[in-house]
Amino acid sequence: MTFFLNTAAIDTGMFAGLFAALAAFMILFLLIGIGIWIYLSLAFMKIGKKLKQSSPGLAWIPGIGPAIIAFRGAKMHWWPWLLLIGMIIPFVNIVAGILFVIFNYIWLWKTFEAIGKPGWWPLIALIPLVGPIIYLILLGIAAWGE
Repeated sequence: MTFFLNTAAIDTGMFAGLFAALAAFMILFLLIGIGIWIYLSLAFMKIGKKLKQSSPGLAWIPGIGPAIIAFRGAKMHWWPWLLLIGMIIPFVNIVAGILFVIFNYIWLWKTFEAIGKPGWWPLIALIPLVGPIIYLILLGIAAWGE
């Protein structure tokens, strides 16, 4: 009696299983990302209302909405927004991205101070692993707290 191993069926089955696992992880990360975006938008919209901004709904713009609220709340100059233009130019985008992140932390510091919270709270997000989670909690306290 001869047994033949159908390697094509095994390869197809392994590929299908791997594809299903990757698709599940992608969907999970997409849902987590959407949840964080909704949370950040709601929190920064509430902060914008606390600061009596004319249009706190700008917080819902994906990617830069919270930065707009922080920028307007900190009453900073407009020119750091020009760094966003540099992000589409190859090789310049690295420097422009780093500078924009630095200015974003400055804006967040001043925004938190404007609503009566410690300005160093946004810096907690720089702590690896737990920092972003703690920052999201502190952002909620800043937005919906006293």
